[in-house]
Amino acid sequence: MSAWPSRVVVVGATGLLGSHLVRALWQLGVPLLCVHSGRHRATGQASAWPGAAWLAADLRDAPPPDFWLNHLHAGDVVVNAAGVLREQRKGDLDAVQRAAPVALFDACATRGVRCVIQISALGAQADAPTPFLATKGMADRHLLSTGVRAIVVRPSLVWARDGPSAGLFSALAALPVVLLPAGGGQLLQPVHVDDLTAGLLALVLLPERCDGPVIDMVGDRPLQFARYLGQLRIALGLRRTQVVLPVPARAFVSASAVAAALGSRLVDGDSARMLLAGNAAPSAPFAELLGRAPRAAAAFVTPIERAAMLREARLFWLLPLLRLAVALVWLWTAAVSAGLYPVSQSLELLETAGAAPGFARVLLPGAVIFDLMLGLATLAAPARWRVRIVWPLQLALMAFYTAILSWQLPQFWLHPFGPLSKNLPMAVAIALLWAADAAAIHRPSAGH
Repeated sequence: MSAWPSRVVVVGATGLLGSHLVRALWQLGVPLLCVHSGRHRATGQASAWPGAAWLAADLRDAPPPDFWLNHLHAGDVVVNAAGVLREQRKGDLDAVQRAAPVALFDACATRGVRCVIQISALGAQADAPTPFLATKGMADRHLLSTGVRAIVVRPSLVWARDGPSAGLFSALAALPVVLLPAGGGQLLQPVHVDDLTAGLLALVLLPERCDGPVIDMVGDRPLQFARYLGQLRIALGLRRTQVVLPVPARAFVSASAVAAALGSRLVDGDSARMLLAGNAAPSAPFAELLGRAPRAAAAFVTPIERAAMLREARLFWLLPLLRLAVALVWLWTAAVSAGLYPVSQSLELLETAGAAPGFARVLLPGAVIFDLMLGLATLAAPARWRVRIVWPLQLALMAFYTAILSWQLPQFWLHPFGPLSKNLPMAVAIALLWAADAAAIHRPSAGH
């Protein structure tokens, strides 16, 4: 117990890896300084881990060494778990993954901290072909040149029940037919977040083990991408063999870039190229640190988690389809009201519902524009806008339409085509999409 550090500083404490490490350290009673970006509230974590100190530092602004010197103590163990998978604004990757860590590491060397643990990524090199790996590699190289006791931890793909990549891969595994680049022959070696956390704890609690320079934290053995999905499929309780159809690598990269341009937070051109390059390394050093073999991919999903994860895997595809269907309802309504349905009959219906003839002629084109905007917003608006504006507005508008028609045209409830009763499942579908978006925007990111 006396060998434990007096305090652990975790940078990127609200990210996926940082939050798992902070939780484990807090449960052991280790004093903590949790550094978060300040762009997202840390009140939930702070209340969950009372006694931990919290510090806001937006790494996108690359705080200088003097900032860190004001908050570091001699004898601290510092863990840098900050990172971004892709930029929200130009320069984010360089700032968060190179400039800010370099300043942090220089401050650590000046202050005389006990150990620095840099969570990098498998394949990170200063001359790597993708900005994500290159910026990580440059920070790694600088840390190891400072002279401070340090170790660079390079995880492979991380499987975490609450992580976005686990959701993507389990969703792919749940499909009966899947398109994979080059047939899914790339070698992957995913590591479970519990094993990664255990390895980090072993370094944090006994800093003398941080004798570097690098340790790769990977799963028990490399698996081809298609084989990995097959093991996840069995773990999810799906017994029928998945049909794998090959896709040219170039087409896969292009499709990933298009998906990113359309707002995907899971894939882009760089992540596609990293997948094509493979992600594997010897597991013996990590197993020695753990004192056991890392968990096999076939055991990533526990029997207790199976039903929930299978449901989430299916919703991964069904929710976007549901959003598309809701958008098409609004767009089709706009098209029908604009003239596909006789305008004279639309005006007559509005007048029957209580609109004055002159007002009906203004109301109809206004409704067309409003429905068109709602349909386009459903397709293109960011999740945070959909949560704050689009879904509440749709439900309010539907409630208004339903109330007016129920008052003026109650016979529509008895119509065999159900023009009003169909609003009920539509409202539930919108509420479901609202809840899913709200959950998504509060999910932990990769590191920052």
